[in-house]
This record gives sequence, C-alpha cells and structure tokens, in this order.
Amino acid sequence: MKSHELDYKLHGDDMQFVEIELDPKETVIAEAGAMMMMDQNIMMETIFGDGSKKGSPGLFGALGGAAKRVLTGESLFMTSFTNEGHEKERVSFASPYPGKIIPVDLSQLGGKLICQKDAFLCAAKGVSVGIDFKKKLSVGFFGGEGFILQKLEGDGLCFIHAGGTIIKKELQHGQKLKVDTGCLVAMTKDIKYDIEFVGGIKNTLFGGEGVFFASLTGPGDVWIQSLPFSRLASKVFASAPQAYGDQKGEGSILGSLGNFFEN
Repeated sequence: MKSHELDYKLHGDDMQFVEIELDPKETVIAEAGAMMMMDQNIMMETIFGDGSKKGSPGLFGALGGAAKRVLTGESLFMTSFTNEGHEKERVSFASPYPGKIIPVDLSQLGGKLICQKDAFLCAAKGVSVGIDFKKKLSVGFFGGEGFILQKLEGDGLCFIHAGGTIIKKELQHGQKLKVDTGCLVAMTKDIKYDIEFVGGIKNTLFGGEGVFFASLTGPGDVWIQSLPFSRLASKVFASAPQAYGDQKGEGSILGSLGNFFEN
C-alpha cells in the first residue's frame, strides 16, 4: 500500500511538537494520546493496529495485531486522523518528554526502520508498525531497554522521538560502534545489533556505565539520544523524598502545622 504524502513543520526546541498538514482524505496514524490539537474538519478514529492492511483483517487478525503491540508495552489501540474537509487541515502531535522529534522518510531507507519500542510518535497512513525480535539470548536478556524493538515498514514519512540531543551516525561496512543500551534510538535494517560485556571487575562494579554495551556494526545509519527517558526518570526518583515524612521543611503547604500535630 502506498503511503499518504505528508507536509509537516516542527515547532519548538527542547519540547517539540510536529504540525502535519493533510490534504482532503489524507490520513495520519499516531500513538494513542499523542495528539496535541487539530482543525475542525479532522476526524479522529480509534483503530486496532496501524490501519496499513488493505481491507478488514478480521477478528483474529485484529487481535493478533493488538497482542503484538502489548508485547512492545504500547496501547492496544492506535488513532487515525483524517481530513474530511475540502481544504487543507492541520493536526499536531507532541513529544511526551524533553527531547527531539526526528522525521524519517522510509522510502530513502530501504522501506524499514528499527527503533526503540517507545520511540514511534506518528506516521503517514500506509506505514506498518510492527515488532522486531532479536533472536540471540544475550540480546534478549541484557538488551537494556528490551530485545523487543519496533519496526516501521513502508514508503511513507514517519516521526520518532527521543530524549535530549540526537545525533545520527553513518557506519561504513564493518565499522563498529559501542553504545549504552538505553541511548540507542533507531537503526536502519542492515545494521547488525548485538550485546557486549563491558569486561573487568572494576568496570563492572564501579564504572557506573552499566554492565553491557549495544554493539552496532555497519553498514547503515544509527540514531543516538543523549538522555534516555529511563535515565531521566531514575534521576528524578532518586531526588524525590522517599517518604512523606521527608517533606517537612521542603515547602509543604502544611509546614509548621504538620510539625504541631506530630508533637
């Protein structure tokens, strides 16, 4: 199925959103809850899967697609947005945490992109959103963000998001890059992905960089993020009070009143 052609504009810097312009009857698909705003003639519909298959997949096909999305930790549903008007209309999607939105044209990448399970934001209708299993047990057990990755297939435009600053690395044939497993965002289909042990007792116990690296071997393109959401969340959690009792003197609205009742 040939994907719909999308025009878009990125807004913002650290907390970006993408504004997509739809011609009449054009459709964009997105993760549930990603929509920020839309014009009045955009019609929203909740769907099983990604709507890329021609015709109805049937009950078991729909349930199978939903089950695959559960394995990636995503919602059972996706949402489609279609321009039902007679003029161009716009719909916007926001990144869920600080970082960047990356537009990717699958037709220029051999029709396939493999990415982290939570990296997908939205795409033109016709792009298939599936899962990509890594067969090696080492990748499955020690892959950091998980060995179940998403795969985006088709010939259309899709948008992925990642945390912090994003850099694209072009690897030549046989060139290897070692990356923190959580910092890997996406890679083209010809990249060989494996897990390597850091090595050394001191590195393992005191290095603070994790026990395993993601080993990426070219040829192909790789996208790396400087701030994985898991790392951001762990820092926030570590800085938060561990119990309600720790909140005294931290600007609590109870303040001294709380201390009075404890005396």
